[in-house]
Amino acid sequence: MLEHIDANRHRALSLSELSALAHMSTFHFARLFKQSTGVSPHRFLIGRRIERAKELLATDSASIASIAQAVGFRTASHFTTVFHRSTGMTPSAYRSAAHDSSSTATAPVA
Repeated sequence: MLEHIDANRHRALSLSELSALAHMSTFHFARLFKQSTGVSPHRFLIGRRIERAKELLATDSASIASIAQAVGFRTASHFTTVFHRSTGMTPSAYRSAAHDSSSTATAPVA
């Protein structure tokens, strides 16, 4: 199930789709998923999207809007809101911090 979520995090995943894959009712699936992972299926999916966005922001020069769409958010503004709520930083601030830390990590010591 987690592999399916990771492979499809870029698109809308419904609770009914996930529960059908598990051959369970949506209520039973959601309850067991939360017991197993500690978070609801929706929060789990959002967390996976944010983690992938962090990777892309640190290594890719694509626009924030492109990254938002690539990880499954419909709009850049919604992505920015969710990203900020999750990390305490905007995506652009995160990108700057990631690039600053990688440039100082590879800079030669005088």
